[in-house]
Amino acid sequence: MATGRSPMKGTTLVVNCGSSSLKLAVFDHQYNRLINGLAERLGTPSAYAVITGNKDTIDISGDSTHRGALATLIKRFRKRNVLGLPPVAIGHRVVHGGEKFTDAAMITPAVIEAIEACASLAPLHNPANLTGIHATGELFPNVPQIAVFDTAFHQSLPEYAYLYALPYEYYQQWGVRRYGFHGTSHSFMLAETARLLNKKLENTSLISAHLGNGCSITAIANGKSVDTSMGLTPLEGLVMGTRSGDIDPGLFDFLAGKGISAEDLHHDLNHKSGLLGLSQQTNDMRTLVASADDGHRLSQVAIDVFCFKLARYIGAMSSSLSTLDALVFTGGIGENSARIRARTVEHLSLLGLVIDSDSNLNHGRLREHHIEHTNSRFPILVIPTNEELVIANAALESVRNAIAPPQSITTETS
Repeated sequence: MATGRSPMKGTTLVVNCGSSSLKLAVFDHQYNRLINGLAERLGTPSAYAVITGNKDTIDISGDSTHRGALATLIKRFRKRNVLGLPPVAIGHRVVHGGEKFTDAAMITPAVIEAIEACASLAPLHNPANLTGIHATGELFPNVPQIAVFDTAFHQSLPEYAYLYALPYEYYQQWGVRRYGFHGTSHSFMLAETARLLNKKLENTSLISAHLGNGCSITAIANGKSVDTSMGLTPLEGLVMGTRSGDIDPGLFDFLAGKGISAEDLHHDLNHKSGLLGLSQQTNDMRTLVASADDGHRLSQVAIDVFCFKLARYIGAMSSSLSTLDALVFTGGIGENSARIRARTVEHLSLLGLVIDSDSNLNHGRLREHHIEHTNSRFPILVIPTNEELVIANAALESVRNAIAPPQSITTETS
C-alpha cells in the first residue's frame, strides 16, 4: 500500500470504534504494524482490554468508557515504546458517508456534521465512530484526524446498480439508494489480487466476499466497484452473524398483525437474526460448525442457508462483470472456514468454479493464496484482509497532501 513518496517520519494511529468495542493499531512511516489493542464490552462492569502478544487482560472497569479505554491502551502503548510522541495522523473507520464522501476526509466540524447526518442510515455504527473521533480528539487535540469511509469505495456504482425501484423522489429528497460497505476491505482485496496475479488495478476484475460477523460481497470491474450486496444500510444482502440480510418488506405488515412493532422488528433484524436467529444458539461460525458436527440440526440449517445465500449472490455479481480474474474470500469466516468455502462453491458448478480440497483445507497457504482445482474455470483465492493498513495509508496520504509544500521556484542569476 506504500505510495512511493518520501516517507513522513512518525507513527499513524488507526481507530475503529464500535458501539461497545474499540480497536486500535499503530503503524510506522513505512506501514509496518507496530502494535494492536482491543477493548470490548465497554460501558459494562465486565469491560476488558488486551494488547498484541499479551495474554493477560487489562482491567478497565474503573473507566469503561470509550475515552477511558482509549487512554488506558495508549498509556500501555507508550510503556512499550510505541506512541512515545503523538502520532502524525489518526485515521478513523467511519461506516457511512452517504454520497458526500468519495475519498478519505480530514475531520473538521463540517465533516463531523455530515457524519452525524448519516447516522440514521447506520445507527449502530456512525454514532460509535463519532464517539471515537471525539475521544481521540480530546487526547490528541493537535493531531490531524482523518475519516476513512466504508461507503467511499462504492461511489463508483452505476446508477442502475445503486437505485431502488422506488418513487424517484425518495432518492432525490432523502438519498434512498444502495451505498455499500466494507469498502476498505474490498479495496484491499483489489490491490492484493492485482499484486498476486501481476495485473494493474485498472485491469483487474473480481468478486470479493468479505465474510465475518458482518458480510458483504462486491463485484469489481477494472478496478471499480460496480455492484455490492449491502444497501442503504449494512442490513441488506447476505446472511450475517446477527443480521438477517435480505427480507421481504411485507414482513413488517405481516408481523405488525401479530403484535410486533416496526421498532421491535428492526431490533430483531439487526441483533437477533442471521446465524444466531436460525441456529437459536450462536452467531459464531466456529461454534456453529462444531455444534452441527455434534448433530444440532438448526446449526446445520444456519450453515446451509448462509452458504446458499452467499452462492446466490456470487452468481448475481457475475452479471455485473464481462470477465473474472478471481473469486476472493476474506474476513474471519472467509479466511478461516474451509467448510463454508467448499459448501458455497458446490452451488456454483454452473459457473465452472471448482475447489481443490487440500488447498482449501490449508486456506491457500501452500499455493500463494490459491485454492482452486486445476479444472476450475476461474482462480479462487483466500486473502487475509487488512483494513487497518488501508486506513493508515489513507490517513497518512491525507496529511501529506495537506502539508505538501509548494513546488520550489528557481530563478536564473547572472
